[in-house]
Amino acid sequence: MAHQKETNKVWFITGASRGFGRVWAEAALQRGDKVAATARNLTSIAALKEKYGNNVLTLELDVTKPEQVKRAVTQAHAEFGRLDIVLNNAGYSLVGTIEEANAEEVRAMYETNIFGALSVIQAALPLLRKQGGGHIVGVSSNLGHVTLPVIGYYCSSKWAFEAIHESLAAEVKAFNINVTIIEPGAYATEFGSPESLKFATGLDIYADFKAKFFDTLKTMERGDPNATPEAIFKIVDAEHPPLRFFLGSHCLPWVRAAYAERLATWEQWETVSNAAQGATK
Repeated sequence: MAHQKETNKVWFITGASRGFGRVWAEAALQRGDKVAATARNLTSIAALKEKYGNNVLTLELDVTKPEQVKRAVTQAHAEFGRLDIVLNNAGYSLVGTIEEANAEEVRAMYETNIFGALSVIQAALPLLRKQGGGHIVGVSSNLGHVTLPVIGYYCSSKWAFEAIHESLAAEVKAFNINVTIIEPGAYATEFGSPESLKFATGLDIYADFKAKFFDTLKTMERGDPNATPEAIFKIVDAEHPPLRFFLGSHCLPWVRAAYAERLATWEQWETVSNAAQGATK
């Protein structure tokens, strides 16, 4: 877990107006790094420019527009001469049961959570290869390993996000490009704000179930987002950063139990599984 601080790292951050994106952008700037901070609404990040001057480049960016993504990444690279950390943080959750949400709503969420992140990665990779390396950091969730009802489609986007980054890590290792998936648990960010949540039209049949689910969420202990920058710095400063990193203390026990249950089920049915292999030649 050896890590070293290299001065003046350059970050490209999506979704820098709120939540982890804003907290980490500010923390990086405070430690003397340079940041290309992006958001859909430029006024939401104007204060960063006022406070940090030439160390920050603020860019308007809707990650669902690939050409705009390419321009922003190229502009940030040209401004600072390199990009050390490309951090995909933009995303939102669709709230609704599997039956309630329609395909259009699910597609729209995937456009941001998956295809938006892909646009950033694909725009950055040629630049990272040319400069001889870099670090792609994607903000996923512990819900990239486990699921909750009512936000199943959001969970599914994080499962896809995890698979894409795991494959990417193997593909770009030879180019000295690292990949890390940050997997936060529940935090007291603006993730519950109207910008970060969209609701499917409800069906009465699920009303009681969802009411109980939301009551459970209200009692969930949430971490302090302002306690996270030091952990993120240890990841991005590490000589050999991990592919996956849980943010917070609640993730590992939950995921450990989930995987134990999965293994137990697979092993319980192992004889049936093996019989389905058929005769081997």
